[in-house]
Amino acid sequence: MEAQMQSCLQQPPGTSLRAIAGAGALTLLLSTPSSLAQQPASDDSARQAFNNSCRTCHSMKEGDNRLGPNLNKIVGRKAGSLPNYNYSSSMKEAGFVWDQDKLTRFMVKPDEVVSGNKMQPYGGVSAEEAGKVVAYLQAASQ
Repeated sequence: MEAQMQSCLQQPPGTSLRAIAGAGALTLLLSTPSSLAQQPASDDSARQAFNNSCRTCHSMKEGDNRLGPNLNKIVGRKAGSLPNYNYSSSMKEAGFVWDQDKLTRFMVKPDEVVSGNKMQPYGGVSAEEAGKVVAYLQAASQ
């Protein structure tokens, strides 16, 4: 202990505090349960993902169709089925119901799910971000 005190006294001011803080941060990171990394996106994180990726063209308010259709209660809805929205013919004829997997894949690579959709200029998002958006869509639609 005395050797450590001597070492601290010989170092420039603040050096030992940085070392202690760094060691504490490392300990915290290493002791964090791996289950935290597996937890779903928080409400704030999911809402932010929607705002960043979708809100420019879509609303969550029923009947509020914008450049894209409203996404209220999209999970479980037949693709291309909202009244008062001018879907592409390929979306109207898609013949499936939106579920978590389809929505996630559509956000990542729209053309692979429905070729000829109206989201053509849209480049897609990461699967992680799409997962957050789907979590938000489900939570906000209840």
